[in-house]
Amino acid sequence: MNRCFKKISWLITVVMILSMLLPMGSIWADESSAATGSVSLTIVHTNDTHSRVLSSSSEIGFARIASKVKEIRNSNENVLVLDAGDTFHGQTISTLVKGESVAEVMNIIKYDAMVPGNHDFNYGQERLLELDQMTNFPIIAANIIKEDGSSFLTPYIIKEFKGVTVGIFGLATPETVYKTNPNNVKGLTFEDPTAAAERMVRELEGKADIVIALSHLGLDEGSVYTSKLLAEKVEGIDLIVDGHSHSVLAEGMKVGDTLIVQTGEYGNNLGIVEIVYDNGKVSAAKAFHITREAAEQLVEDDEVLKAIEVIKAEQDEITSAVIGRTEVELDGIRENVRTGETNLGNLITEAILKATGADAVITNGGGIRASIDVGDITKGEIITVLPFGNYVVVKKIKGSDIIAALEHGVSVYPAANGGFPHVAGIRFAFDSTKEAGNRVTNVEIGGKALDPNKEYFLATNDFMAAGGDNYTMLASGPIVTEMPGLDEIVMDYVAKYGTAGIKVDGRVKVEAKQAQTAAEYIVKFGDFLWKIAEKFGLTYERLAEFNNLKDANMIYEGQKLLIPEF
Repeated sequence: MNRCFKKISWLITVVMILSMLLPMGSIWADESSAATGSVSLTIVHTNDTHSRVLSSSSEIGFARIASKVKEIRNSNENVLVLDAGDTFHGQTISTLVKGESVAEVMNIIKYDAMVPGNHDFNYGQERLLELDQMTNFPIIAANIIKEDGSSFLTPYIIKEFKGVTVGIFGLATPETVYKTNPNNVKGLTFEDPTAAAERMVRELEGKADIVIALSHLGLDEGSVYTSKLLAEKVEGIDLIVDGHSHSVLAEGMKVGDTLIVQTGEYGNNLGIVEIVYDNGKVSAAKAFHITREAAEQLVEDDEVLKAIEVIKAEQDEITSAVIGRTEVELDGIRENVRTGETNLGNLITEAILKATGADAVITNGGGIRASIDVGDITKGEIITVLPFGNYVVVKKIKGSDIIAALEHGVSVYPAANGGFPHVAGIRFAFDSTKEAGNRVTNVEIGGKALDPNKEYFLATNDFMAAGGDNYTMLASGPIVTEMPGLDEIVMDYVAKYGTAGIKVDGRVKVEAKQAQTAAEYIVKFGDFLWKIAEKFGLTYERLAEFNNLKDANMIYEGQKLLIPEF
């Protein structure tokens, strides 16, 4: 009896050790084979890669993603590879050929489907349809409707694995109408994702055993349409593979019976979902991420590497041309350009002002996508900073509309906002303690107080001129002049005038009053400014600005910080 017990204990121990060493898919595959009618399905997913096909210290890169996908397919034939959008645009390797290079690499990986993100419309709707033809997989969306009432893209697909059918439908964010150039989606209607999803669930009833929503909706609290709301409102969706908000859901988010997954951004993580379908229903669903650190162990896929080498070689002659030099880093960090003035923002707006001769310039921080390091500046770097292919327009705008635009741009400060205004020819201040719409003060154009009734020549990018980022007040004024591409204008400026003298000069001033202070905080050993800011519900930029810190990385033990009351 005792020996028998010892043998059983030993066997249990061995099984437990093996279960920890074997990948989840292997364990579940055994479980599936043991159960009649049970099928294990592995979903590999990406989102918001923004054409980061290359590997870096923080980005896995498509060559390692391809390697992992092959590894999974070798161990389980029931595999889906899905992408949740914002894929074809963002980096020079893609923008120079309007997404074709990314489509080529995704074909090698053998994706099964993707949903378009708002930035996938940046080359225009016609180009997106061309990319749909170039890919060996469909780009799907059930809620994008043409003027004639037909679907712009394939609404859904059905895949079958050992008799189990999987229905996958796409949902694009309605925010696309103002988060790409509005002209890029002219004539298209983005239906309420909830209504479209309800229709798709009905359509797939009896056709699909497992229902997946491939969505570019996100989880931002400020968004009207989110994947969380979708899961709450629509029954019958087993899995939502999501994008848009750049959220890291390492183990997914369960809302009712629906699992929501998202990997963050730029290929920092690769998402894996394991689903077991048994006895007519999904009996288990688990999600996890392969991090950049873990992916270091993967050998990069040769076929993808060779394809990227060919693409880069074709583009290098253009992108490697040196046009200037900078002795300081030009700041295009996402959080910084979306919350305040930076030297790179000022370089861009000064270039526009010089090229157009306008009275004033406003451009959005969300259009600035990278920093430029100290040293030579190449054409490729400018394209990476300004990848959207925007051109510059000059409009005749009333002073009151310029004030309205500035008010709109700072309305959600201190929260980061892609619409944050970078300016030239304009100086203004704003008080973030006041109500949105009543924050902006001391607006000057050309060194003189702005006249609300006077008309000014305002230069901006075509995205904002069409009402992008909800700058609707800029959409109505007549276009006086259309200029070349924004990236070309900045290249010309750098080549002719260099970057000397470009700095943060206080043209956008945040008024912070000591009366706002509710508390003091004494810095402790091991503190970082971002940790302190997070504790009080602030951004570290806001906390640094409030305390007049020149370097947010330089705080010391015992230092007294003032904490705003909001």
